[in-house]
Amino acid sequence: MSALPRFHLAVPVTDIAAARSFYGGVLGLEEGRSAERWIDWNLYGHQFVTHLSEADGGDTASNPVDGHQVPVPHFGLLLTIEDFHALADRIRAAGVEFVIEPYLRFAGQPGEQWTMFFRDPSGNALEFKAFADDSQVFAK
Repeated sequence: MSALPRFHLAVPVTDIAAARSFYGGVLGLEEGRSAERWIDWNLYGHQFVTHLSEADGGDTASNPVDGHQVPVPHFGLLLTIEDFHALADRIRAAGVEFVIEPYLRFAGQPGEQWTMFFRDPSGNALEFKAFADDSQVFAK
C-alpha cells in the first residue's frame, strides 16, 4: 500500500462500451473488476469507477483561470512532465478534442504548471497537469 492515500472516484457514463474504449483504449488505463453497468479502472494507482447512468456530464459551469474558462466540475491527476506530454500526444492521436489545449499555466509565477482539459464520451471534464517543481503544487 502506498504511503500516500489513494482516492476512489465514481463518475456517470452514458455508454459502457464507449467508456471502455476511451478509458481503456485512449487513456490506456488497466481495467479491474467490472459488471454490466460499471467498470473499475486503475487510474495511476487510484480506484476510478465508471457507472452507467441515464444522466450525462453534459454542459458544466466554468470559472476563468489564467485566461481560460475551466469546466467545473472536473477531475484528473498530477503527472510528471514527461507523462503529461505523452498523454497529450495520445489524446491528440486519438482525435479527442481539447476543451483547453495543453499549455504552461502561470508561467514564471508561483504554481507554474502544465495543464490540459478534455471530456470523456459522456461529457465528464478531465484535467491533467504537471509541475516541474513539486513544491509549487500548493504555492501561493
